Amino acid sequence: MTPFIRLHPADDVLIARAQLVGGTDVDGVKVRGIIPAGHKVAVRDIAVGEPVRRYNQIIGFASRPIGVGEHVHTQNLDMGPDKGDFERDYAFGQDVKPEPERLRATFMGYKRADGRVATRNYIGILSSVNCSATAARAIADQFSRQIRPEALAAFPNVDGVVALTHGSGCGMDTEGTGMQILQRTLAGYATHANFAAVLVVGLGCEANQINAWLATSSLREGETLRVFNIQDSGGTTKTVEKGVALVKEMLPLANQAKREPCDASHITIGLQCGGSDGYSGISANPALGAAVDLLVAHGGTAILSETPEIYGAEHLLTRRAVDKAIGEKLVARIKWWENYTAINGGEMNNNPSPGNKAGGLTTILEKSLGAVAKGGTSNLQAVYEYAEKVDKHGFVYMDTPGYDPVSATGQVAGGANMICFTTGRGSAYGCAPSPSLKLATNSRLWQRQEDDMDINCGEIIDGNCSVAEMGQRIFELVLATASGEASKSEKHGYGQNEFVPWQVGAVM
Repeated sequence: MTPFIRLHPADDVLIARAQLVGGTDVDGVKVRGIIPAGHKVAVRDIAVGEPVRRYNQIIGFASRPIGVGEHVHTQNLDMGPDKGDFERDYAFGQDVKPEPERLRATFMGYKRADGRVATRNYIGILSSVNCSATAARAIADQFSRQIRPEALAAFPNVDGVVALTHGSGCGMDTEGTGMQILQRTLAGYATHANFAAVLVVGLGCEANQINAWLATSSLREGETLRVFNIQDSGGTTKTVEKGVALVKEMLPLANQAKREPCDASHITIGLQCGGSDGYSGISANPALGAAVDLLVAHGGTAILSETPEIYGAEHLLTRRAVDKAIGEKLVARIKWWENYTAINGGEMNNNPSPGNKAGGLTTILEKSLGAVAKGGTSNLQAVYEYAEKVDKHGFVYMDTPGYDPVSATGQVAGGANMICFTTGRGSAYGCAPSPSLKLATNSRLWQRQEDDMDINCGEIIDGNCSVAEMGQRIFELVLATASGEASKSEKHGYGQNEFVPWQVGAVM
């Protein structure tokens, strides 16, 4: 096995499989100095201002002369004087292909009365505002298997009672974008298939009034959705007592759900990557993309997101849009982000993070080109705003921030009943009520943090598995997890603290 990876014949760089030392021969090129694992080595001399290519795509411009065999990274590669503002050919719809032949795998899911299918069976406690978060958690704690193992002993079909709280809900414009996003997110969770029933707890005087939220979201109280306020209940103690009593009423109904064979078309996966490294775009991301293509062929849905982390690679998605309006909507969201970061004194290349850079990623362009690989090759069927209900099958896009908990929260609000999360530096993440699978990009991470990783895509880098083979393994793991097999994050109890709705606008 060669000590490097060549991704495209036209590339200006090779990727080190393991650390390379000076004098090592890399495809006829003598390495100069140390090249860390996952990092780039130049295969030709590159003048100042010249574009540098990886994946046969521009990942930045030489900020100083780069000699053949040199380490290519932050010391000699950046976004260029125009911060990556170079021409990209959106070629709307040019790469749209015939829809795949429909396949029909099954999994063991929970069929809801309205036809939706769940991968888990929880009761949820939501807070309308940060002020009611403590009470909501206190209610859920009364049913915690860690604190009170006996609490759910009589309800074996209930996966748990979880409190999903947040730091917003007041001090904001009641008619503004921030409120719209929060209410849309809460509505998505309140109606999520993985919740058999939901209790919403408010304070009473907050900007996010529960009755206004119900009306805006076209929701009504019933046996599976109950709401009340601390101020109306007479304080914290009485609120917790009332909440516990309501959950006890919900448990017998929730326990009636039983797993049964369901078509894989009912699986909706939110695609995430966090703690990325130089291998992400070579192993875990394209392998997840292969699994996405399989899921789409089975009629399922996959949601790609994290708009700041597809920046510079959006043209690879617009080419797959089934109509021009979908592609133009994606470009419009990119423009919105450019303006949003600018008015907040930032720029789109505030990424990669220090950990990403240590792992070999240099610019947001390079990171984005690897990130879009999670979306496979299927046609782009729709573009959604944050937390919008996903009503199309196949490969779709949702506009979200790049921060993983915020992004995944939007995807779950949109209907994702599973999350697949690739990582190269390591991640400790889970997502209630939707199980999250974590995919390691390299074997060193797998060996170091196997306690948190569900599958090792580093076998691709090691030469022991192809991308297609790993994609098949991921798809099979998705089916098993959707059928009830616990993910590593579920075993650790992750999920409640990772509910983070996107906060947009002034805090007043």
